[in-house]
Amino acid sequence: MPKRMSWCGGSTLTVLLLILATPGLAQMEALPSGPPTRAQEVSAAAENDPIESVNRKIFWFNDHLDMYVLEPVAKGWHFVLPDRVETSITNFFYNLRFPIHTLNDLLQGKFKNAGIDVGRFVVNTTVGVAGFFDPATGWGLPMHWEDFGQTLGWWGVGPGPYLVLPILGPSDLRDGGGLIVDSAASITPFFVNTYILLGARAVELVNTRAQYLDVVRKAKESAFDYYTFVRNAYLQRRVGLINDEEPHEDAGQEDLYHPEGK
Repeated sequence: MPKRMSWCGGSTLTVLLLILATPGLAQMEALPSGPPTRAQEVSAAAENDPIESVNRKIFWFNDHLDMYVLEPVAKGWHFVLPDRVETSITNFFYNLRFPIHTLNDLLQGKFKNAGIDVGRFVVNTTVGVAGFFDPATGWGLPMHWEDFGQTLGWWGVGPGPYLVLPILGPSDLRDGGGLIVDSAASITPFFVNTYILLGARAVELVNTRAQYLDVVRKAKESAFDYYTFVRNAYLQRRVGLINDEEPHEDAGQEDLYHPEGK
């Protein structure tokens, strides 16, 4: 069963955002054969980095926090847990994002997708044993990834300046504001004790980092300027999500949705 990206309420360390962004670089390299409007949009957004000097300092801090804290823990986690267990944990946290995806489907007028998301939640919560398994995908109910930043972009709101947030990582003015709405839409903070919620998010983060150990390592080895690499890949991915573009298998983006090959 494929592993799924998970983002419970948006409160994660920078590496989770780096992970989500990393596969986009290979697709960026294939841009000359793709739609020129997409390339132009990404290029224009990448140039909108007015506080790059500050962003680079925050990026350095986030990256070192990952290297010296998160990555060692993730390596131990990956050594102990079988791949199938990591996949089930990812499925569980993705299932918890059901309110966020569904709300943003509705806000974008994607009523069919909203219905599919409701169906996925019902199937995976029951037959899938609280969401640890994902029978819904096999039953023709594919996953959708929607957040409020995408909703704003869908309705024409520009990304604004690129930002690197402490701990949270790469973002922009639009997506950073969207995190606040998504956190409220997740519902769980209103019913779950704060300590339990923080513990659950720590588990989610370590588990996701463990699934992408090789991807991040190879990205760092191949990037001439890792800051620029992450910035452009993040912006590339966000443009693709807003435009509902399918990942290109020949560009390596498929790893984002099916990263079980480690």
